[in-house]
Amino acid sequence: MRHEGAILPEDPDVIVAGAGLAAGLLALRLSALPRPPRIVILEAGDTAFGDKTWSHQATDVDAADRAWLDPAIARRWTGQSVRFASLTRHLTTGYASMTSASLRKAVGRLPGVTIRTNARVRAVRPDNVVMDDGTQIAAPCVIDARGHRTAPGLALAYQKFVGLVVETEVPHGIDLPVIMDATVAQIDGFRFVYLLPFSPTRLLIEDTRYADGCALDEAGIEACIRDYATAQGWKIGTVAHREAGVLPIALDFDRRLFWSHARDVPWLGMRGAFFHATTGYSFPDAVRNANLVAEAWPIRSAALADLVHDHARAREPRQGFYRFLNRMLFRAARPERRHLVMQKFYRLPQPVIERFYAGRTGLGDVARILSGKPPVPIHRALRSLPTGRLMAEAEQ
Repeated sequence: MRHEGAILPEDPDVIVAGAGLAAGLLALRLSALPRPPRIVILEAGDTAFGDKTWSHQATDVDAADRAWLDPAIARRWTGQSVRFASLTRHLTTGYASMTSASLRKAVGRLPGVTIRTNARVRAVRPDNVVMDDGTQIAAPCVIDARGHRTAPGLALAYQKFVGLVVETEVPHGIDLPVIMDATVAQIDGFRFVYLLPFSPTRLLIEDTRYADGCALDEAGIEACIRDYATAQGWKIGTVAHREAGVLPIALDFDRRLFWSHARDVPWLGMRGAFFHATTGYSFPDAVRNANLVAEAWPIRSAALADLVHDHARAREPRQGFYRFLNRMLFRAARPERRHLVMQKFYRLPQPVIERFYAGRTGLGDVARILSGKPPVPIHRALRSLPTGRLMAEAEQ
């Protein structure tokens, strides 16, 4: 892995500002081309790819993508489960997780990729980036992937989480991921615990809340995690890793306003709002965007910016439906009853659930998701239909 002070290649083909998931997957995908480009990734912090765990359903990506993704996958499982007050269900959908460490290791093996850490970018232009010290680095293709930003045209709620990777003193007994254990007390909005078993004694325990505010009480949530472990009969020996974050959940979106600030530089990842509006997860979109760039390669910044914007426009109809569901969850359901919306969702056929997570919900799926009695009062559900009001509130 090339760190701070790494010697940059002369005349790189691609510069990516920001070393997050989108940058890492782009590097993996472009490096799999017959003639891979020379890539420079610039990270403002001291660690590329942060300190995260990214997970996805096996059906989120196509079989062809697994060849280039596999080197960065930390663990795969053959199924998953969910737990609600009135529903426990096992799903046979495969599941996989990538960690910051596994992504760093995979990208670090790529001969044509150079990562410079502690490299703060002041400006991103179509043919160069300007660093904080005023130096410029030039390339024909420059990509901005510096993460989520507050921007006009996007009204948000939040998914916030704290996770501990723990070693239990005896085997914890969890064989497959528990995507949602919503049998816990419903505080701070819709709350669930997420479990990833990495070994018989190593387990990620993550406490997640779908909340109206973005304030994150890490110490308080960690205490809840420890209480949960005790209730499950697990005695934590050591904490191997901590992670925390706040993901955007889109309630309303004005694409033209949001993208009006983009000129000739393509935005990838969370920078371009390429995340699932309901789950907040960006993995499937990062894979699709990496393929988009690879299939168009070689390409210059301005042409890629147009291509990325066209892709953003094409994905809008489905994301609009997901935002409507979010408004129902956050605006129609009272915080302590939001779990009932998700419980109803998990009674749907497994293929409908899979397509939902993949961002491929079809018209038939929409009918199934909306059929039956809504788990919220009708008059409150109807208030979720209009758009624009939330956008106006967000801009005040």
